[in-house]
Amino acid sequence: MLVQTGYRSFMRWDNLFSDLESQLEYGLNAEENDLHEEEERLRLGRLSLRDRLCQLVAVSDRGANYSIAFVLAGGVALSARVKTIGKDWFAADVAIVSGAERGQRQKQCIVPFGAVQGLSLTRRQIRHSLEPHSQEEHRPITDRLGLAFLLRDLCRRRTTVEVTLPTESLFGTIDRVGRDHFDLAIHEATSPRRDAAVVGYRVISFDCIVMITV
Repeated sequence: MLVQTGYRSFMRWDNLFSDLESQLEYGLNAEENDLHEEEERLRLGRLSLRDRLCQLVAVSDRGANYSIAFVLAGGVALSARVKTIGKDWFAADVAIVSGAERGQRQKQCIVPFGAVQGLSLTRRQIRHSLEPHSQEEHRPITDRLGLAFLLRDLCRRRTTVEVTLPTESLFGTIDRVGRDHFDLAIHEATSPRRDAAVVGYRVISFDCIVMITV
């Protein structure tokens, strides 16, 4: 009887310790899960629209290669493949459909982030845009280039551009670029920038740019 009682007592202690161990493990796992969830909430709370677009481009570079649908200021809808992201702008390829040629041709556009009102994403794109990015990833030099730098390059090249504003679109050549604005010499899209071809001039604030198509 003494042996049996001792054995039963040992079994009760064994069960007690097993139960305590299970509770401790559950508590530690719950605490770890809560900590992970809090860290994830903090990470998501720090995300910018630019961060999420960068992730979509990173995924696209790995093979997804899909277009992204944007809603821009003035109700402009844009479906494009983003190629480069700068400090406060992005550049993308846009497919222009030509009925006469029965085909498509690629044009490049530049969009300030200030003109982006939203992105229309699929469930897959939403998931990809929320993926954490590696802090060790190489950051290209374009990350530090602002819109003014890009416009000065177009000015130097005397490139004919189409400037989309909230209420109108203008064709012309950028004559000069200031800190927060640029001068556009307006002329026909098919004509080079010559004084005789210029029909007017417009000083345009960066804040008013919806899109620049090259």
